[in-house]
Amino acid sequence: MSRRLALTVTPELAGTKVDTLLKRHLQLSGTVVRRIKWLEDGILVDGVRVNTRFCPEAGQVLSVRLSDPVRNSGIVPAPGPLDIVCEDEDLIVLNKAAGVSVHPGPGHFDDTLGNFLVYYYETSGQEADFHPVHRLDRGTSGLIVSAKHPHAQEILKNQLHTEDFRRVYLAVCEGVPAPPAGVIDAPLGPRPGSLMEQMVRPDGKSARTRYRVLRRWGDRALVSLELETGRTHQIRVHMAHTGHPLAGDFLYGTENQELIGRPALHSGYLSFLHPITKAKLEFSLPLPEDMARLKL
Repeated sequence: MSRRLALTVTPELAGTKVDTLLKRHLQLSGTVVRRIKWLEDGILVDGVRVNTRFCPEAGQVLSVRLSDPVRNSGIVPAPGPLDIVCEDEDLIVLNKAAGVSVHPGPGHFDDTLGNFLVYYYETSGQEADFHPVHRLDRGTSGLIVSAKHPHAQEILKNQLHTEDFRRVYLAVCEGVPAPPAGVIDAPLGPRPGSLMEQMVRPDGKSARTRYRVLRRWGDRALVSLELETGRTHQIRVHMAHTGHPLAGDFLYGTENQELIGRPALHSGYLSFLHPITKAKLEFSLPLPEDMARLKL
């Protein structure tokens, strides 16, 4: 089944162009409208295809297709574990396992969250594709949301770095930050000569991270962190910059496979406004076992 939105034309809206109804009353962007208007059943009035210049009468029903009839992501479907926290026609919220990449790339062609999701949609008969809203590093566990169609993805991406979209991370760092709460404001950019590593540099992009020490665990601390910007490796670089790298961080701290096999970072809280209903959705997850063990 395709995902559609419908609008019954009221007397006040009678005679208004479809293009205006789609953009002002169904909140579709110009990009989405341009994509769907070429589809055979992209824009219908009372079940009949119309163009964007058509002006429906009062009582007629305008409906628009949101889902893609063909998956355009090009991602190869591959079976893999999915821990689904919440799902509806427009989005899916997952608890990502540490060690799983979000996007296919070099060395990870068919073992990523994108591959697993496309396979899940295909085998469950869903007309959906992989439309990521944000990302998590491969070593980071926890909450992540992916849209099922471009309209939902666009709306959710526009919420990023606003009060409507909140991401709170839990981390275990070496040492105890002082003061126990504050804002790390340090621009980030690539480290010369490295394909992966980032660093604090005056000519970098603005980056701000709010932190709060939740409790002391011996020579370490459990810290809550919230992003005000979304730079690559932002939390890891910022914490290392303060002298408190994340436990197990092979790139910005000290690798210790016996302690933990990845940087101790977990996406523990996520909230956003639903792209269609506008209802506020909130999700939280406890610390995963490998991070909880660090307090011992």
